[in-house]
Amino acid sequence: MSHESIRTIHEEHATLSALLRSLDWMVRQGPKENIAAFFEVLRAMLFYIDEFPERQHHPKETELLFPPVAARDAQAAAAIAQLDQDHARGESEVRELQHLLLAWELLGEPRRAAFEQALARYLVFYGAHMHLEESVVIPAALRVLTDADWARLDAAFATNRDPLSGKYPRDPVYDRLFSQILSKAPAPIGLG
Repeated sequence: MSHESIRTIHEEHATLSALLRSLDWMVRQGPKENIAAFFEVLRAMLFYIDEFPERQHHPKETELLFPPVAARDAQAAAAIAQLDQDHARGESEVRELQHLLLAWELLGEPRRAAFEQALARYLVFYGAHMHLEESVVIPAALRVLTDADWARLDAAFATNRDPLSGKYPRDPVYDRLFSQILSKAPAPIGLG
């Protein structure tokens, strides 16, 4: 059985994974001729992570998906406890990355290594987080949730409009952010 909420979670994970790969690739390449544009797009990418996954995607998982699954599946409950900790930690982690990026931009090359190391840790953290959701929680949800649970989840996730997914019409609120990332980031997220 296919559920809109699960499709949405998978699509949002795929978009975020692509953005994180692009972010990592850009940092490895480093600033070239247009240093201002380099930092501008990295700031936009980190802002997107803070704005969309942290504020829209994670709260729905934590508040709507995780509680009924944890209550009905003991193995998933342990994974969900970890994921809830990850959600609490994720916002501070992305804010720390934003700070370290600003330090690199304003204070120069001596601050680059701190950003690169924090980004490397964040990429591992986020990859493990998404893998745990997809390998443990989603299969458990498919086993234990009721039709009423799915109706509530599907309705809630149907309101998500990830501006980078390409699935939805451009949202004027996110249009500038979308344009900055799309025009300057490398594929598969951008055209730059």
